[in-house]
Amino acid sequence: MVNYVEAAVVPLRNDGTIKLHGAEAFEGMRRAGRLVAECLDELTDLVKPGVPTQVIDDFVYQFAVDNSALPATLGYKGYTKSSCISVNHVVCHGIPGEKPLRDGDIVNIDVTLIVDGWHGDSSRMYMVGNVKRAAERLVDVTYEAMMRGIEAIRPGSTTGDIGHAIQEYAEGERCSVVRDFCGHGLGQLFHDAPNILHYGSPGEGIPLKPGMIFTVEPMINLGRPQVKVLSDGWTAVTRDRSLSAQFEHSVGVTETGCEIFTPSPKGLLPPRSER
Repeated sequence: MVNYVEAAVVPLRNDGTIKLHGAEAFEGMRRAGRLVAECLDELTDLVKPGVPTQVIDDFVYQFAVDNSALPATLGYKGYTKSSCISVNHVVCHGIPGEKPLRDGDIVNIDVTLIVDGWHGDSSRMYMVGNVKRAAERLVDVTYEAMMRGIEAIRPGSTTGDIGHAIQEYAEGERCSVVRDFCGHGLGQLFHDAPNILHYGSPGEGIPLKPGMIFTVEPMINLGRPQVKVLSDGWTAVTRDRSLSAQFEHSVGVTETGCEIFTPSPKGLLPPRSER
């Protein structure tokens, strides 16, 4: 049984109930979402061959501080960085470090900023230098898969409709959908109910209602969907070492459809325009 509650009248914790947010929450999410999208826009010129991923993470931290925000990942369950940076076959939760980006890399940068208590959560793919067509195509497919999932969001639809739209498109393009990670509820909590699977069947899962806020963040592999987590406890990679890509938006269900809180202020999506 699915329990929906008015977010304003329940304790701030993930107890499995689905919070329905009002106009004030949507406005808070717009502010947080815009700031994280501005941060991702600013990273475009920084992502280039020879740049260590730690330099990118340092930029994210300083951007947050300069804008009176907090990086949600910094200190989260012991994580020590302000972003997750996942290169090539890293599926998600890649840890920034001193290794420089190389020509031909594809890289996902995932940033969550807390603004006045609200979490803006988004990630994008960046292409480093001259990228091979197969990698470029994977990035394009992943972005389109995310947007098709978002287009399925409206009152009366279900989480299964979102997953089905993503899975049907990605697999139709001879790619695979990672099952081990999913989208999640969002708001004043970093991770909340419900989980948003990126695969599924139409009409299955949790019914969508106005006021729900969550992320859609499919991870799409060029090879098989299986992943493994490395010994650092965070970094997830494809088992077959195939390339992986991910995009993420924070969205809210409205009376007639959905609102994306994290669009690029500079209009830098779809991904080819970031090159």
